[in-house]
Amino acid sequence: MDNKDSKFLRNKKYNLISLYVITCFLVCIFLLRLIWDWAGTKKTIVEIFTMISPFFIGFLIAYLINPLVKTLNEKLFHKLLKIKKDSIRKLLSILVAYIIVITVLVICISIIIPELYTSITTIYESLQDYYDSFMKFLIKFSDKHPNIDIAYLTKLVQTNSSNIIDFMKGSIGTILPLLYNTSISVISWTFKILIALIVSCYMLIDKDRLLRNAKRFIYAIFKKERATKFCQILKESNKIFSDFVIGKTIDSVIIGFMCFIFMKIIGLKYAMLISVIVGITNMIPYFGPFIGAIPGIILLLTIDFQSAIIFLVLILVLQQFDGLYLGPKILGEKTGLRPIWIIFAITVGGWLMGPLGMFLGVPIFAVIVYLIDRAITNKLKRKNIEI
Repeated sequence: MDNKDSKFLRNKKYNLISLYVITCFLVCIFLLRLIWDWAGTKKTIVEIFTMISPFFIGFLIAYLINPLVKTLNEKLFHKLLKIKKDSIRKLLSILVAYIIVITVLVICISIIIPELYTSITTIYESLQDYYDSFMKFLIKFSDKHPNIDIAYLTKLVQTNSSNIIDFMKGSIGTILPLLYNTSISVISWTFKILIALIVSCYMLIDKDRLLRNAKRFIYAIFKKERATKFCQILKESNKIFSDFVIGKTIDSVIIGFMCFIFMKIIGLKYAMLISVIVGITNMIPYFGPFIGAIPGIILLLTIDFQSAIIFLVLILVLQQFDGLYLGPKILGEKTGLRPIWIIFAITVGGWLMGPLGMFLGVPIFAVIVYLIDRAITNKLKRKNIEI
């Protein structure tokens, strides 16, 4: 190599280093500007998220409906109805999946919302009766157990009864307008939801093409071997996350429905309201059933002590059924996490994002554990170490 070629390579190397330095400098300035004017940055982020929210919601809808579309395509239209053309099977699967989901949602909303409204209104109108019942309970308890001094508790309740009732009435009075305003807000979101549904349809229709383009992009950036590993990691991570989310959703719907049926059979009040709470909180592993049981026990205590005890026993039975049979049947070992790590994921997720974090913390942490385990396994394999 002559001096001219050596000089060219040296200059090219220096130019590349200079370009990296300038790029890093500009990125640092940009980040400092964002942090310095954090209020403006936050406002811009919210505006951008609001603008793209229909596409984000559309992606979420497509992600959740995709397993149903795949099942209909493979089981119904391919194996059962013997439709050979793939494009027709895909379109029919998407159409039927949306019809099923929308029909179920409409039926659930038409049944659940009136029941919830009736329950909340009943609670609101019966606050004084609940207070009187509680005072009678204290008097009977005092008569049966004269050795136990509950004078302080009675005086405290009597002194603050008006404040308690006013506070509860104010809280429930706020909830009812909130439900109304939420309904109005849902109507105003109709346009965004419509766009999201259209986006989700196109995503499902073009799923193979979108995945192919993403794969091409990955293979264009990385070397072939690394790109293949990266795609495999993404596939496994998606399976862990989606299996848990979808499985836990199905599990919680079944538990909520069973709670409603049994409460109706037993004759407990506020069956719909309490069952909805139990079903939603059941999305949180381990602690969900007990978190959902607390509002139900408090509500039923306003009726009588026996109803609260019966409901508590029902929740314990449902929790055992879910933990020992239903959960393992639906979820299996979807996360691969031991109980201690699930509790850790729930705790950290709850601290970061509240109830949503308590639910999403488990599948996210499961994906992180999978990635770490894969990296450690590869390192040990390269060192020829078996543990």
